[in-house]
Amino acid sequence: MPIKNGDFIKISYTGRLKNGTVFDTTDGKIAKEAGTFDEKAKYEPQLVVVGAGHAVKGLEEDMVGRDIGYGGSVEVPPEKGFGERNPALIETFSITKFKEKPQPGMQVSIDGRNGVVETAIGRRARVDFNHPLAGILLVYDYVIEEKIDDTKAKIKGLINLYARADLDVEIQGDIAKVIVPYSLSFDQRWIISKRQIADEILAHTDIKEMLYIEKYTKSKKDVAKKSAKKPIKKSAKKSGKKKIR
Repeated sequence: MPIKNGDFIKISYTGRLKNGTVFDTTDGKIAKEAGTFDEKAKYEPQLVVVGAGHAVKGLEEDMVGRDIGYGGSVEVPPEKGFGERNPALIETFSITKFKEKPQPGMQVSIDGRNGVVETAIGRRARVDFNHPLAGILLVYDYVIEEKIDDTKAKIKGLINLYARADLDVEIQGDIAKVIVPYSLSFDQRWIISKRQIADEILAHTDIKEMLYIEKYTKSKKDVAKKSAKKPIKKSAKKSGKKKIR
């Protein structure tokens, strides 16, 4: 069946500028050839809920009506990519706003916004908060690898997409339970994304209630420590009294 909005699919893709420069890809070999390879990244087909904003609008629109296995290319204009460049998002700050001396090209975060230093003269620096790909025509080559219909697989896919974690999922009717290990308790990616994950599961599946169940287990070290403290039974002492016959 043709792809429609709301479908869970996996795609392989490579995003390039018009001049051929690669800015994003799911192919590790292409990333290495382009000099953008990241050892911490996973190079594999990417989960996309069509129409949910997981990919740029122009790419998602091109997927609609396609069949599984389709491979092609699409040009995405700025208004359907990362937007037009907005001059209002280029601002000037005193160098006291920066943790270290600003230099042109430096990536910075100011008041929760990420930007790039354009110029730094004297005690003032100009920062561009536009997306690096704003105002640029993009070209995507992509293949629709598969469509996901199983609800549990959809949930696990969204968790992996946002939190990069493979968690156990239990489904009882229209209730989903996600088992969260202690190791994720202080994981910033998980803390930030768990609400987004729940919202998308409720919005794009038949699940009506999401439960996160934190799992704590006793470590082998704790068990060994407790065993070491186990009291030793003392043998009964003889009273020395004669038994009454």
